[in-house]
Amino acid sequence: MQITEKQLELVRTQIKRVKEFGNPFYTERFKDINPEDIKTQKDFEKLPFCTKQDLRDAYPLGLATVPEEEIVRIHSSSGTTGTPVIIPYTKKDVDDWATMFARCYEMAGITKKDRIQITPGYGLWTAGIGFQAGCEKLGAMAVPMGPGNTDKQLQMMQDMKSTVICATSSYALLLAEQVEARGLKDKICLKKGVIGSERWGEKMRQRIQDILGIELYDIYGLTECYGPGIGVNLPGEEGMRIFDDYIYTEILDPVTGEPVPEGEIGEICLTTLVKEGAPLFRFRTHDLASFIPREEGDTCPYPRISQIMGRSDDMVKVKGNIIFPSSIEEVIRACPGASSEYRAEIEHIDGKDEMTIFVECEGGTDRTELGLEMQLKCKSKFNLTPKIKVVGIGDLPRSEKKTKRIEDKRF
Repeated sequence: MQITEKQLELVRTQIKRVKEFGNPFYTERFKDINPEDIKTQKDFEKLPFCTKQDLRDAYPLGLATVPEEEIVRIHSSSGTTGTPVIIPYTKKDVDDWATMFARCYEMAGITKKDRIQITPGYGLWTAGIGFQAGCEKLGAMAVPMGPGNTDKQLQMMQDMKSTVICATSSYALLLAEQVEARGLKDKICLKKGVIGSERWGEKMRQRIQDILGIELYDIYGLTECYGPGIGVNLPGEEGMRIFDDYIYTEILDPVTGEPVPEGEIGEICLTTLVKEGAPLFRFRTHDLASFIPREEGDTCPYPRISQIMGRSDDMVKVKGNIIFPSSIEEVIRACPGASSEYRAEIEHIDGKDEMTIFVECEGGTDRTELGLEMQLKCKSKFNLTPKIKVVGIGDLPRSEKKTKRIEDKRF
């Protein structure tokens, strides 16, 4: 996506500001760069990339580009795979994030008359507080449940007549299945769901929609870049609109770092245009998506990316074949009778890599036939034949947070 002159001016302003502040992290990165020399797309693309390891190395507050008295909040990544990343926010950053999130709600057709039940976690994680800040900015009623305690979630959903549910896709499915199992569908008032924090396939989306009878919306964001709420899909539209007045988005070849053609899948790379506390310049997210070409008559001003297809670091290689969670979901979607839930395990047994896919099936499905069909489709798509273990609905564990779809036990 071509960077505009207005975006370039914001980039120049940001680089000038962080250099003048004297933060060592940014000063070192931009020591040989004169902001006024950044005049074209090619000039911008000469700026160095930023990675999560760079941000970890700045722990705890090495990313701050404002005086400490202007930092009103921090958020953090989980730190499950290393040192956590601490992101400082100014009052303006918090307000900008709430403005973007309120925009997400509005684009999904949610109004101040709605009651929004928020199930993602609060605290250092950006999710819960982001959903709530956007809700309050919009003027709707927040029902700030946080994660877990499904019995209470369902009770409050009924008592408060919640019209919108905010959740990870995994927890939205868990709640939907509990609504179905307890016969509560006629006792709830849900109309829409805003889902984020993990990728999800079409089967899962359809199952949640069918059980709850609601419209579902994808929301995008990450802790390093405000949090969830920097993009959402329009009603009836695939993909997500990214708010390019706050964020400049590139989609790059994960190996070469060069831009990929429009419509081709690559790695999302983000630059924050107005963030004060800890601006990002060409941050490599590892999320994989593509730009969707603008259609005739499209009046929405924001660029559109596809659903997140997975992460470059979620990729596994089995017998020379590259496999993503989205690849397995494509096979499942093509198999009648297969439900949305699956897990894949990869082991090294007797000198060979072995892949086993556990998949849930709908009632009345011939499990043997489904297993054989999946094997054939996997053979065609991946050039390998995994073991398929077909189980019933609800047999695979559910998660209140994110679900790990592929477990590589070889290492």
